[in-house]
Amino acid sequence: MTNLNRRNFMSVAGIAAGAPAMSTLAMAEESKAKSPVMTGNGEWTYEVVTEWGSLPPGTSFGGTHGAIAQDNAGQLYVSTQSTTGVLVYSEDGRLIRTIANNYPEVHSMVHAEENGEEFFYSTVQKGTPAENWLFVKLRTNGAVALKITAPPEAGFKAANEWRLTAAVPAPDGSIFIANGYGDSRIFRFDKNGSYKGTFAEKGKLEGQLDCSHGLTLDTRYDQPLLLVCDRENRRLCHFDLDGKYVRTVTQHLRRPCQVSLSGDYAIVSELEGRVTILDRDNTPVAFLGDNPLKTQWAKYELDPHDINAGVFSAAHGCFVDSDQNIFVSDWNLTGRVTKLRRRRI
Repeated sequence: MTNLNRRNFMSVAGIAAGAPAMSTLAMAEESKAKSPVMTGNGEWTYEVVTEWGSLPPGTSFGGTHGAIAQDNAGQLYVSTQSTTGVLVYSEDGRLIRTIANNYPEVHSMVHAEENGEEFFYSTVQKGTPAENWLFVKLRTNGAVALKITAPPEAGFKAANEWRLTAAVPAPDGSIFIANGYGDSRIFRFDKNGSYKGTFAEKGKLEGQLDCSHGLTLDTRYDQPLLLVCDRENRRLCHFDLDGKYVRTVTQHLRRPCQVSLSGDYAIVSELEGRVTILDRDNTPVAFLGDNPLKTQWAKYELDPHDINAGVFSAAHGCFVDSDQNIFVSDWNLTGRVTKLRRRRI
């Protein structure tokens, strides 16, 4: 122990020894103040880890209209809407570095390992001055391994018709990209980025989509399926990897944005202030962070300090780790990221 640490320790110990006993009421109030914030129900109960991912004083995320992912080393990647790029954290929430600073608006990220190398399949809204709305396959250091822009053979005729929101790799190396902020079609490319076709269209009927916002490779069943967050239709849909509509998985959600899988369970972030956990039958088993203040739902301009711990205003990015902890980024102007630690009963 250094002299400074020893002095500090002795000073604190002396104060404690000479201080009058705290009243029972004061002790109760202090205990109450330190009580953890909880959300969920039963075996799906979570503790809010306060201050996880905090940034240095005077700095902000610069907007968290994006996603969260994790590499094999356990580091968490949080995308932002600023030249900060993608923030890389240790599992305990310590900021390690930033990557992809040339792409200040990464909207989605999906981790994949190929031949011993790790990548993030990412969609970008704002990139360099010359490039916007593109797919980038990023290495963990932020270097670009593959880039895909709007395929002219898909019939695009005007600027900003290609407004992609999500991308995911298939087992054979194919890449599926959702044009969620555009015409809601889903595009298929081979592993080299060559255009192979498109499926679905914008609409309300079965097999149609209205803002194909999130894509996940659903491996919970006999064959892998493409799970689509059909946001403005408030539902999740399955398509097979040939582009054929399979079924509507669940309905009446609160504008689902992204899905992260944990075994037989699907964790769904919803823009209207909630996260839902679905079982293998896609029946809700828990609601997390359900915000009772509807005036805060999907409000980008909210000050994060005005949002109570344990609730969400606009759950957008979500990720569940191997310990079933859940990370959520709210769609928020200055940024808000929450870690929920799974409580074992």
